[in-house]
Amino acid sequence: MSLASSSGLVKSPLPEQKVFELAQRLIGGSTPGRVAPALLLHANGMATINPEELKGLRERFRGKNQTCFILGASGETGKELLAEVLRQQLFSRVTLIGRRKLNLEGQLYSNVVQEVVDFEKLDESAAAFQGHDVGFCCLGTTRGKAGTDGLVRVDRDYVEHSAQLAKTGGCRHFVLLSGKGADSSSIFFLLRVKGEAEARVEAFGFSHYSIFRPAVLLCDRQESRPVEWMARKVLGAVAYFSPMLSVRYAISTATVARAMANNVVIPGSEGQKVEVLENAAIHALGQTK
Repeated sequence: MSLASSSGLVKSPLPEQKVFELAQRLIGGSTPGRVAPALLLHANGMATINPEELKGLRERFRGKNQTCFILGASGETGKELLAEVLRQQLFSRVTLIGRRKLNLEGQLYSNVVQEVVDFEKLDESAAAFQGHDVGFCCLGTTRGKAGTDGLVRVDRDYVEHSAQLAKTGGCRHFVLLSGKGADSSSIFFLLRVKGEAEARVEAFGFSHYSIFRPAVLLCDRQESRPVEWMARKVLGAVAYFSPMLSVRYAISTATVARAMANNVVIPGSEGQKVEVLENAAIHALGQTK
């Protein structure tokens, strides 16, 4: 996994190295070049984690009786993430923190708690962030929807403030949904904001901090974004005809959500606090159901 240096986050390694390191985490470390064949499978030319190994890790994780919160559960990836963690039954309690309550009915949501907060007055809701082992952050908006200042507030300031309250509340593992190319020194506005958010969360010193940088997200987004719609159509076709190309340029929200859920059950390497997962690594981790 990539570690963060004192001067900023280091770019994650190449996909093949990433898959090897995921395998190392599964077996608690191994000699380079000697990955156990049972740990890795190959589909469509891509390495994935062995489902039997992951199944065992999930069972051990459930035994820890951990809790989590999800920020941004009303968004496309957040909705998939909620469904995934409930499907896997990973947590004894799942808390959704957002501006409004979602319409959730049925036995599936029996261990889901909803906390309505005002992100402009987040300190007043500090209690909502207390007592969670894992925090998932899927907050995000667009300039078209929120304006330039609004995007900075949501994608950077709300993320930073939420992470601060989560760390104070005892959260050990913080999982942040960022974006491909995020860099606090980027000349591109959105990438710079995303990079600043990553760095600010890192400064809180979580025991384990996972940053996900997916490429174009493939989903049936409810709100109209013409440019994204066209990109999804083109890249969706690319993914269909050439899975290897899609590893670089696109990924489904379902795959991202599954990778985020799978990530929390895999023990981190000793002494390693920060990891950055680029698009290919997310594909590899999110293939196993």
